[in-house]
Amino acid sequence: QVQLVESGGGLVQPGGSLRLSCAASGSIYSIYRMGWYRQAPGKQRELVATITSGTNTNYADSVKGRFTISTSNAKNTVYLQMNSLKPEDTAVYYCHARNFDDYWGQGTQVTVSS
Repeated sequence: QVQLVESGGGLVQPGGSLRLSCAASGSIYSIYRMGWYRQAPGKQRELVATITSGTNTNYADSVKGRFTISTSNAKNTVYLQMNSLKPEDTAVYYCHARNFDDYWGQGTQVTVSS
C-alpha cells in the first residue's frame, strides 16, 4: 500500500506561481511513476505531468513551458512547480503513484483568479 498526501494548493492571481508537493509513504520502493492530474468542475480528470524512474517527464500540452515536475532525492516526494498560472488552471489537483497498482491522493484545490 502507498499513501499520498498533497499540500501547497491555494488562491493565486493570474500570472502567479504555486508549488504543489506530494509525500508518499508505505511501499514506496516499488513506485516507478508519479504524477499530477487535475479535475475542473464539470470536466473529466486529466493528466498534467508525470515523471517515470525519477527522470523521464511528460507534460500536457496546455502546461508545457509553465509547469515543472520533479522528485526529491529520496524519490518519496513529487513536486509540481506551476508558473504563469491562468484561470483555466483552476482545478483540484491530484497526486498519483503507480507500482503494481494505482494510488491517489485526496486532492488539493488550486484557484487562479483576480
